[in-house]
Order: sequence, then C-alpha cells, then structure tokens
Amino acid sequence: VPISWEEALDTLADKMMELRKNNEPEKLMYMRGRYSPTSTDLLYGTLPKIFGTPNYYSHSAICAEAEKMGPGYTQGFFGYRDYDLAKTKCLVVWGCDPLSSNRQVPNAIAKFSDILDRGTVIAVDPRMSASVAKANEWLPIRPGEDGALAAGIAHVLLTEGLWSKEFVGSFKDGKNLFKTGATVDETAFAEKQTHGIVKFWNIEFKDRTP
Repeated sequence: VPISWEEALDTLADKMMELRKNNEPEKLMYMRGRYSPTSTDLLYGTLPKIFGTPNYYSHSAICAEAEKMGPGYTQGFFGYRDYDLAKTKCLVVWGCDPLSSNRQVPNAIAKFSDILDRGTVIAVDPRMSASVAKANEWLPIRPGEDGALAAGIAHVLLTEGLWSKEFVGSFKDGKNLFKTGATVDETAFAEKQTHGIVKFWNIEFKDRTP
C-alpha cells in the first residue's frame, strides 16, 4: 500500500525510538551506497554516532577501501594499484574474478590468455566464476574457509623453510625452528621487512596444519 514520505518517516522514527527506549541502539544498522553530501556527512557520518550504533557501512567496505587494505598493510601503500599481468607467470585468483569484477576489467581480459599461455592460473573460490572456468586449477573451498586455507599454506611455507629469506629474514643460527605445535623464541629470529612473524606463528600458525 503506497504511503506518503511523512508516514514513512514517522514509521522509521517510531522504530528507532523503540530501539532507544529498549536500550538496543546497536540493532539499528545503516548502509549506504556511493557518496552524496546527505548520505556521507549527515546520515552516515553523524546519525549512527548520535543514535549509538556502531553498525554503519558504506559501499567502500566491499570496494575501494577493502582493496587498499592488502597493499596498505603489506607494502605501506594505501592507494589504487593494478597488477603486472603482462609479466605474470603464476596468477592466484583468490576470492575474486578479475575478468568480471575489477578496477580494470578490459586489461585483465586482454592479458589473461597470455598468462595461460606462459604460466599457470589457480583460482580459489567457492563459486564457478569466469576466471575459475579458464583456470588451470580450481580450489572450490567452502564459503568462509579462506582463512583456514591461508593458515595451512603459511604453516607449510614456514615448517618447510620455503619463505623468502631475503624479504622476511631468518633464524640467527640458520636452523629452522618452525616445527608443528612448537612455540618459538621470538629473539631467535632476525626479521627484515615483516613484523611479528614469530609472534603470529606462536599464536596461530603452529597448530594450523593443512
């Protein structure tokens, strides 16, 4: 049944006040699309804080800001970038589909066949995407188990000594102390470009066998 804007606003206000009176402001969630002065500054920037809910999200959470987090935390570069597909010999497409959803879809389409000719494409994705259909190997993991797979890979890289010593660093006495289930003394490892790898091994990776 069509209602007026006034009725809609009254209904929304009543529901919000009901949450406040029940001391449940966190049950309000605000989601917005792309930017506008109203949605960004007022509804997204001010309303949730005044109301008392931490649950407000913009499209950036699954778009640009999420993309920046990887290079931001690994390379210190929080910005847009693309990949050197022209020289890639092994492409791991993990939880994404650069042939249909990417900042440079035409570029990925143009370069993809060349990568297949000279190298390998491995796709990690629970769904059959366009990239999966063309990949040399598909790991159809269960939804939500990306972290388990990543931790298992990290465990193998460390226990078998396959990490880049030039970038990560190594043990001071040259002996690999990463053994399944064993805690490692942080002072025994001389890190270079990484931070806290032994600490993370002790907390998480030591027990994460494939």
